[in-house]
Amino acid sequence: MVGALGRNLTSKAVLTPTIIAMTVCFYGCMAWTIYVSFTRSGMLPNYDLVGLAQYDRLWGDNRWHVSFANMFIFGVLFITGALALGTLLAVLIDTKVRMEGAFRTIFLYPLSMSFIVTGLAWRWFLDPTDGLQSFVRSLGWETFEFDWLVDRDMAIYTIVIAAIWQGSGLIMAIMLAGLRSIDRDVWKATKMDGIPTWRAYVSVILPQLQPLVITCVVLLAITVVKSFDLVVALTNGGPGFASDLPAKFVVDAAFERANIGQASAAAVMMLMAVIAALAPYFYLVRRRS
Repeated sequence: MVGALGRNLTSKAVLTPTIIAMTVCFYGCMAWTIYVSFTRSGMLPNYDLVGLAQYDRLWGDNRWHVSFANMFIFGVLFITGALALGTLLAVLIDTKVRMEGAFRTIFLYPLSMSFIVTGLAWRWFLDPTDGLQSFVRSLGWETFEFDWLVDRDMAIYTIVIAAIWQGSGLIMAIMLAGLRSIDRDVWKATKMDGIPTWRAYVSVILPQLQPLVITCVVLLAITVVKSFDLVVALTNGGPGFASDLPAKFVVDAAFERANIGQASAAAVMMLMAVIAALAPYFYLVRRRS
């Protein structure tokens, strides 16, 4: 018993510095950001409180309205698209296709690249002058147009395409691991009942993977909130600020506009959006328990 008590104290002593560092660096910085959002901070922190003035300026900025709306457009399409495509790829590979290892490698390859590389690659591919549009026209289709990259209304969707291309491989790997963990007796039961394979996946197999689906949604949602490098590499928020996202708005406000107060207010609003999005899920989990 004394030995167990000693090991318990040793483990607590080892973890204590990490807990303190996380508390100070993470929650401390979060609290500091919230406080600064209520001050008149500009290029440097200024701790004179001005109430909701920074939030009033923030919501009066049309660029913030565009970037905040783009976050929801990007988030819904990216999470839905990556989840659907990744799950479909996992199901197809789970059917014991030939060269399974090669297909897994191909689909996971985009995940090995950073968002900067992904953004640059898709920027070259979608460039109206030298990319897909130019290639198709060189084949004889002179009227073919695919200029989403420079179209104010469509630029945000190029970011969605690039993000799905990179993110669906991770979802495929997670869902495939879940599919391979399903008890084979379940498959035998569906075959004995004469249930078609596609219906077995939809009605029996995939509902058992709900915890994995929730994990995938959380991982994709984190990517949505922190999306900065992909936007910078692909569109740089343009044309104008039509494809801007909140993460880029925060960085630009802090380092280009030299307005730490407004950047902090924008960061707090991003946090509130995440809390609002996750609150229904935690409510349902607590209600079930």
